[in-house]
Amino acid sequence: MSPYHHGNLRTTLLAAAERSLRQHGADQLSLRELAREVGVSHAAPRRHFPDRQSLLDALAEAGFARLDQELRAALSTTGTEFGARLHATAAAYLRFATEDAALLELMFTRKHREGADRLLAAAAAPFGLLHDLIAEGQEEGLLQPGDPQRVGIVFFATLQGIATLINGSLVAPELLDGIVETAVDQFMRGSRRP
Repeated sequence: MSPYHHGNLRTTLLAAAERSLRQHGADQLSLRELAREVGVSHAAPRRHFPDRQSLLDALAEAGFARLDQELRAALSTTGTEFGARLHATAAAYLRFATEDAALLELMFTRKHREGADRLLAAAAAPFGLLHDLIAEGQEEGLLQPGDPQRVGIVFFATLQGIATLINGSLVAPELLDGIVETAVDQFMRGSRRP
C-alpha cells in the first residue's frame, strides 16, 4: 500500500488505478478498492472522480499525455535524419504499447465513446506528432506525396499489428527491436516516391 499524502489524492489514485489496470484489467477497477488501497475513506475519491467512468477517462487522458511525452523524448534524442526519427518514434510507440498494453487498450476504447472530447484532444498530441513526421518524410521526398493521414494510418497499423502479436504472445518480446527495424525499413522502401 502506498501511503496517501495530503494534497496528492488525485495523483495517488491515478497511480494506484494504473497499477490495478496492469494487474487486473479495466473491468476490475473499483473506486472503493482504490480508496482502501491508498488508505482513505471510500467516499474520498469521489471528490476527484464522481464515478468509475470519470476515473477511466482520467487514466486514458493521462496515458495519451505520457505517450506524447515518450514519443517527443524519443525524437529529441535523434538528429534530423528522417529514417532515424521514424525508427525512434516507432520504437518508443511499441515500447509503450507492449509495456502498457492494458492502458493502451483503455485509451483507444475510451476515446471512441460519445462525449470523449477531452480524450480526443489528449490523443491529438501524439497522433499529431506522427502525422507531422509522415508529412516531414513527404516534404523530404522520402515518402510518396499525398494525404499524410492515409500514409500515417498504414504506418500506425503496422505498429499496432506488431504490438498485438507481442501482447498476444505470438511473437517473443525480445524480438521487438529487430522487428521494429525491419518494419520501418520496409515501410520506408514501400512508401518511397516512385
